[in-house]
Parts: sequence; structure tokens; C-alpha cells
Amino acid sequence: MPQPPAEHPAASTSLMPPVGGAGQGGTYGGQPAPPPGAPAAGGNGFSQPTTYAKGQPTPPRGTRVGGGNTPPGGTPAAGVRRPAAPPAAGGLGRTRKARLRVTKADPWSVMKVSFLLSLAVGIIIIVAAAVLWMTLDSLGVFDSLGKTLKDVTGSDTNGGGLNIMDYVGFGKVMTFTSLIAVVDVVLLTALSTLSAFIYNAAAGFTGGIELTLAEED
Repeated sequence: MPQPPAEHPAASTSLMPPVGGAGQGGTYGGQPAPPPGAPAAGGNGFSQPTTYAKGQPTPPRGTRVGGGNTPPGGTPAAGVRRPAAPPAAGGLGRTRKARLRVTKADPWSVMKVSFLLSLAVGIIIIVAAAVLWMTLDSLGVFDSLGKTLKDVTGSDTNGGGLNIMDYVGFGKVMTFTSLIAVVDVVLLTALSTLSAFIYNAAAGFTGGIELTLAEED
């Protein structure tokens, strides 16, 4: 009589523990099976997936949702932390401040800027002197001064006398004013450039002038 084939030992060995029947409280993998209808445990460091209904807007990225899934109606569950509302447009903005230090002044740039500024000042002086002289002459101030000097010195009777226009004529005034403007340009440019060198030398010891700049959002 033929004998049935011998059963291999590994065929009857199961690595999985027995699974209990539904509703009997069996175990799976050495852990007690959760009861039917119980929510899945989320205490192992993994958050539960959140599902949204079709057409429902999703919350912004970074919003923490506590609890289960959002119901299909679109109303978030309790524990949802909504993003903070933006500040009102009329509120006070934040002020940012920065402290800067001027450690060096370029003498070449200082000389160029000072030359242009002193040249502008010289032109203003010349134009102002011309306008002032024309205004005084139209008002008759020079004529009145000439008559007063002749009366005081008695030059009318002698036929000579002092003529004030020989000293305050338009040509003489403009020449004197132009000379002052040229001296002003040269002196201001030289003094500003020298001041830049002196400041750089002083900033090497003291660190320079500190400035605080503020910017409002």
C-alpha cells in the first residue's frame, strides 16, 4: 500500500500568530486588536490623514488641525487653529533701526562735491549782488547819497566834490563780487578736502561717527 508523502516541517510552521474571529478580541502580531468602530490610534508620532470634500477649500500650509477628519460639509472640526488676521491698514507699522558707522570719507569725492557746492554759492553771490545793485539804483538810493555827500562836504560851491558812483558803480561792484566768489570757491574746496583727511585720521582712533537709521514698514 503506497504511503502518503511526508509533510515538510516548514510547511506547517506559521510565523503569524492566530487571528481571532471578529468580535472575539483576538490578537494580531502580538498586539490586541482594536475593537470595531474605534478610531485609529495616533499617539505614535504620526498625524492622521485629513480628507476634504470635493470643492472644499483647504486651509493654508502650516495650519494645525487637531482631531479627526474635516466633515464633508466644509466646517472644520474643533481644534482647528485659524491663521491670524492681517493688521489693519491704518495701524502703526513696525520700525526697523540700523546703526551704521562712517569710518572713512573719500577725499576725492569730498573735493568734487565741495567744489560744485562752492561754485553754486559763488554764482548765487554774484547774481544776488547784481539784483541788489539794480534795485537800489532804481529806487534812487545812490543819487540821494551823492547829494547828501555833496551837501556835507560843500563840493557844490567849489565845482568838484566826491562822486559816490566812482566807488559803487555797477562795474566796480561786479568786479569786487566776482573776486569774492572766486576766493570762496577756492577756500571752500581746499578746506573741505583738508577736513576729509583730518576726519579719516581721527576716525582711525575713535572709530568714526555712528548713525542710527530708521525705516518704517
